[in-house]
Amino acid sequence: MRRSPRPAGPTQFERTSPYFDAAASPEKPRWLLVDVKALRKTRLLSLAELRATPALADLLVLKKGSRLSITPVSDEHWHLIVDGLLAVPRA
Repeated sequence: MRRSPRPAGPTQFERTSPYFDAAASPEKPRWLLVDVKALRKTRLLSLAELRATPALADLLVLKKGSRLSITPVSDEHWHLIVDGLLAVPRA
């Protein structure tokens, strides 16, 4: 996956926006826009498959209350998933 950073999300500064954030300023935005482009199609990975991988035991998305859309993934975990789990066809 290729990520390209974008400027601050403009709606955080717009008072009429449902995404307005009074703590955000153009100098110190609270969130940024990011374009994501898939470089290849992969198979689906289930949470059960991730949980069954001991090296991913501390992956944040597997912790109770985590949301995939906002959960960071370390480089170590990313490479383990992409180069390990996704490289092996599902049985």
